[in-house]
Amino acid sequence: MQIHFIAIGGSAMHNLALALHHKGYTITGSDDVIFEPSAGRLSDKGLLPSAFGWFPDKIHAELDAVILGMHAKPNNPELMKAQELGITIYSYPEFLYEQSKKKTRVVIGGSHGKTTITSMILHVLKYHGKDVDFMVGAQLEGFDRMVHLTEENDFMVLEGDEYLSSPIDRRPKFHLYRPNIALLSGIAWDHINVFPTFENYVQQFRIFVDSIVKGGSITYNEEDEVVRKVVEASENPIRKLPYRTPEYKVDDGLTLLETSEGPMPIEVFGKHNLNNLAGAKWICQHMGVDEDDFYEAIATFKGAAKRLEKIVEKDATVVYKDFAHSPSKVAATTKAVKEQYPNRKVIACLELHTYSSFNAEFLNEYKGALDGADQAVVFYLPESVKIKQLAPVSPSQISEAFGRTDLRIFTRAVAFKEFIFDQELNNSVLLLMSSGNYGGLDLAALKAKILD
Repeated sequence: MQIHFIAIGGSAMHNLALALHHKGYTITGSDDVIFEPSAGRLSDKGLLPSAFGWFPDKIHAELDAVILGMHAKPNNPELMKAQELGITIYSYPEFLYEQSKKKTRVVIGGSHGKTTITSMILHVLKYHGKDVDFMVGAQLEGFDRMVHLTEENDFMVLEGDEYLSSPIDRRPKFHLYRPNIALLSGIAWDHINVFPTFENYVQQFRIFVDSIVKGGSITYNEEDEVVRKVVEASENPIRKLPYRTPEYKVDDGLTLLETSEGPMPIEVFGKHNLNNLAGAKWICQHMGVDEDDFYEAIATFKGAAKRLEKIVEKDATVVYKDFAHSPSKVAATTKAVKEQYPNRKVIACLELHTYSSFNAEFLNEYKGALDGADQAVVFYLPESVKIKQLAPVSPSQISEAFGRTDLRIFTRAVAFKEFIFDQELNNSVLLLMSSGNYGGLDLAALKAKILD
């Protein structure tokens, strides 16, 4: 097949392009800008566009399909040419469904935890030599790509994102997968630029549960009140299987999971990750992995990229970075780090970076999110607020929203960098949380400074 990607450089899109190239398809693509690591990975396979920009002459009648990325605009000249020629146009999730509609689809949904749970499942399956097709939102250790597609595998494991499918398809991605086996980890308001009210956001998860194939199953986190209500209210004739956080303890910085064979040390930590682990266990059991085999494999799981990723550790100093940016994720991550290191000073730094986090109404959702830290810091760039065409956000608004009178707030990248590099980190944990890049903070230099 000949497939053309409009906006090939995105994290998800370039991984799908690589997967289809690996499968033997002929792949072309365009984008107006492509950053690393996408650029290098596409270049290695001869898929990097020779020039940036949109070129309608790349769209021709011999194409079997066009895959449209979220980064493109509805008036993209390549898209308009494809529409004019009547070429089949897929969104990213639509195409994944087409590739998996003859398989058993396992879809992991939730406002938080879905990447980690999907990663845990794939780690366990790989550990035991069980090959499956998959799509996950983070690069995993031991996996070449974030997307893997074959003709022969029976299962397709999909991370179910609730964000929109494409510029011309405003449905959430996870509405398109029609799972046979589903998991719902948690619901906490997010993406307010698309879902302006909490009720509207929750409705997307109701639709997801109702989209499960009749006779299928939903494994759900019963500790999340909203999840429980959504699942229990659904009239879809499916099996409803609750899970909850297993018993565990932390001993001298080591998390021990209680099992029928006794306490078992694991690499990940925090109540939210133990809850994720419980969900992953049940899904793996649905896929034929028994409990003992699951525990054997999960003991070696070190986490998904950007999820409580250890940057450096020396003596009594450790630095983590985490993708956490929504209120529920920030709160869970901060509490997890303090629980793991109760006798160390925890310095939690959050970069406000997303559309939601700059919205004056949504900002109040962060109340208490950094309370688990001994020292709490917020960094944001007023220019970012202006770029998103939102009303200015003041430091006093942020301080009031978080509910900490001792909150340190930085609005310049240079000042934030100086603060980080000037910290005395002995017997401390530095936690950096953002979906951005902390104003260009040089993490390699920070690592070198600590190791020096």
